[in-house]
Amino acid sequence: MAIRLNLSWRLLMLTIASVMVAEALILLPSLSGFRVDYLKMKLAEAHLTLTALEASSGQIDPNLRDRLLGQSGMLGMTAIRPNMPPRTLGPNMPPKIPMIYDLRGASQLGLIYDTLDVMFRATPMPMGVTGTSPADPAVVVEVVLDEGPLCDSLWDYGRRILALSIFISVMTAALVYAALQWLAVRPLRRLTVAMTAFRDDPDDPRNVIAPENRGDEFGTAEAALTDMQRRIREALLEQDRLAGVGAAVTKISHDLKNILATAMLESDRLDAAKTVDPEIKQITAGIVRAIERAVRLSTNTIKFAKEGLPNVRKSRVALGTVFADTRAAMTPFLAGATLDIPDVTDEFDVDAELVQRALENLIRNAVEAKGTEIRISMGEDGGYRALFIRDNGPGLPKKALDNLFVPFSGSARSGGSGLGLPIARELLRIQGGDILLKETSPTGTTFVMRLPA
Repeated sequence: MAIRLNLSWRLLMLTIASVMVAEALILLPSLSGFRVDYLKMKLAEAHLTLTALEASSGQIDPNLRDRLLGQSGMLGMTAIRPNMPPRTLGPNMPPKIPMIYDLRGASQLGLIYDTLDVMFRATPMPMGVTGTSPADPAVVVEVVLDEGPLCDSLWDYGRRILALSIFISVMTAALVYAALQWLAVRPLRRLTVAMTAFRDDPDDPRNVIAPENRGDEFGTAEAALTDMQRRIREALLEQDRLAGVGAAVTKISHDLKNILATAMLESDRLDAAKTVDPEIKQITAGIVRAIERAVRLSTNTIKFAKEGLPNVRKSRVALGTVFADTRAAMTPFLAGATLDIPDVTDEFDVDAELVQRALENLIRNAVEAKGTEIRISMGEDGGYRALFIRDNGPGLPKKALDNLFVPFSGSARSGGSGLGLPIARELLRIQGGDILLKETSPTGTTFVMRLPA
C-alpha cells in the first residue's frame, strides 16, 4: 500500500533534500580546495626542507635529507630558483611518475575532476606536483608524493564535511518546517477543516469559518471563504423555501389542470347545445381560449418542476448533422419564415440531442417574435466557438430583457410561459456552454450559443 505523506512531511523532506543538494554543490569545491591546500603545503615543506639542508652546512647530509623527506611524506623534490641551477633531492624517486599535476593556472573544474580521480582510484600511485613556493613565488617546486596519504585525508575531510552538512540540513529543515507550519500549513489546515466541515453540514452556522485578522493571502482567502459560505447558506435556505413553494405550486397546478379540464368539457357541452344563444357561444369561445392557455401554463409548470436536469451523453458529433435534424424538425413550425443554416463540417464533443433542443427553442422564439428571416452563422465569442442566431423581428421589449432567462418571467408575448430561453440556456450550461443575448433592436435580435470547449 502506498504511503501518503501530508503537506507538512512533504515540506520537511523537500527542505532536507534541497539543503543536501546545496551542500553537495558546496562539498565538491571544498574537497578540491582542501586538496590544493594540502599540495601547496607539501610544496612549502619541500622548499623549507631544501633551505634547511642548505643552511646547515655546505654539504647535504644524506641521512638528514632522507629523514626530512620521509617526515614530509615526499619521495623526492626539485627546486628551480632564479639564477641558480635546479636542485633535486630524493634518491627514492620512482623511475616513472604516472600522474603529474601542475597547480599553476589550473581551472576549477579541472581541480574538482583531479580530486575525484584521486579519491576513487582503486590503487594509489606516485604523483608529481608542480607549483610555486608559497614562501617565495619566484621559486618553482616540483614534488613527488604517494597518493595514499592524500586520498585518506580527502576521505576524512569529506566525512567531516558530510556530517556537518547533514547537521546543517536537519537544523535548517527543522527551522524552515517550523516557519512553514506556522505561516502556511496551519492556516491552510484551518481552511481545509472549515471547508470539509461546511461540506458535511452546511446547515450548521458554526461551520462558517471566522476569519482571522491577517493581512496576507490566507486572510484574504478566509474572508472570501466566509463570504462564500454565508452566501451558500442563504442560497440553501432560499432553495428550501423555493422547494416548498415549488411543491405547493406543482400540486396547485395539477389540481388546477383537472379543474380547467372539467371547465373545458362543460364549455364544449355548452357550445354543442342547440338551444344556446349564439352570442353566448361567442363568449364561451373566448372563455375556452383562456382556459386552454391556463391549461398549457399549468402543464408547462408541472413539466418544468418534475423534469429536473437532463442526463448529458457527450459524443463526437458533426454540427452539420445537428443542423439537418433541426431543419427537419422546425420546418412545419416556420409558417412561412425562412431559416438560413450554414453548411459546416466542424465536429464537437456535445450531446447532440440537447444542443438540438436548445437550438429549436431559439428558432421557435424567433418565429413567435414575428421574425420572418432567421439566420444561423458560426464564429468566435469570448474564446468559444459559437453559433449566432439572428432574426429580423421587432426586438425584445424591456419587460422581457429584465427577466430574459428567469423561468415564467421572461416571456415577450401574452400567454407565453417564459420557459424557452431558461431551458435552452440550461441545456447548454450543463455541457459547459452557454446562451447569451448579443444584441436586440427594432431591426432584429441576435442570440449567441457558445458551444462546449
